[in-house]
Amino acid sequence: MRPAPLARVVRSGLEEAVHLGHVAVCDAHGRLLAWAGDPTTPTFIRSCAKPVQAAVSLSAIDDPTLTDGDVALMCASHNGEAVHVRVVRSLLRRAGCTSEDLRTPRARPLDPDAAARVRAPGSVFHNCSGKHAGMLLACTRAGWRRDRYPSPGHPVQRRVFAAIRELTGEEPVAGVDGCGLPVHGVALRSIATMYARLAEPSRQGDLAPHVARALSAMRAAPYLVGGRGRDDTAVMQAAPEIVMKQGAEALDCAVAPTAGIGVAVKVADGGFRAAGPAMIAVLAELGLITPSAHRRLGATARPPVHGGGAVVGVLEPVVRLRTR
Repeated sequence: MRPAPLARVVRSGLEEAVHLGHVAVCDAHGRLLAWAGDPTTPTFIRSCAKPVQAAVSLSAIDDPTLTDGDVALMCASHNGEAVHVRVVRSLLRRAGCTSEDLRTPRARPLDPDAAARVRAPGSVFHNCSGKHAGMLLACTRAGWRRDRYPSPGHPVQRRVFAAIRELTGEEPVAGVDGCGLPVHGVALRSIATMYARLAEPSRQGDLAPHVARALSAMRAAPYLVGGRGRDDTAVMQAAPEIVMKQGAEALDCAVAPTAGIGVAVKVADGGFRAAGPAMIAVLAELGLITPSAHRRLGATARPPVHGGGAVVGVLEPVVRLRTR
């Protein structure tokens, strides 16, 4: 099957661009409930794996004093705003580490205002530094080597791989993520299944309480998951019943815990600007967010197109789901 239209850009009444891609909607049994494009398309899970990676770290940390903010930051692809960096540094202190122990690439914050206040790139500003800090804390508590934590053979990465395999029901293709950690490639429908299973404790084994902790923290502290101007933060603020996570190359995933439904949206060209609006449209079509929540999302759901400082158009979702 070919990619399907997910969103289009209209400028001054003319359709200027169309983003194609794929959507998979699955339940915890792996049943495909709805789709667009080709739901069997393989892709790397990228940062959409972070709730699972955080749950693995939490299982080793086993510390009830961690706050919602601490745990949400472990699940985050954060902007590098001051509020995010403070929590990363707090996690590092718990681990007896400093930013020098992070194996994230040196980077500037994603948030433009935060980046303007940073003199030089640093590993603590990388959007994945919370996940890495959580893994360092897991190593400290479990007695694992901290300097080797990104290695595929390290205990924390072996446990992540096993969890991804169990939750997706597929043997992942191994790769290297942008932050240097192992990344896992599976079919899009398997990613949607994984997200549905995040709401099903019987599918999670010993990780069940830690998955629940990760999801509850993301819902309680959505700003720490992304930050200013981020689609996943906006969706969770407007619709607290949804847990959403953005990933690189325009993969967005969400779970509606009460419905037990997982959703994965992948923009084929990696155009991240289309992923959030497409995800919001899919959630609305499935009835997983209320009309009032949809309206509150405003420009997140339909981003304006500007010309000469004025609004001259819109990026609008055009995704249409198919069902059996």
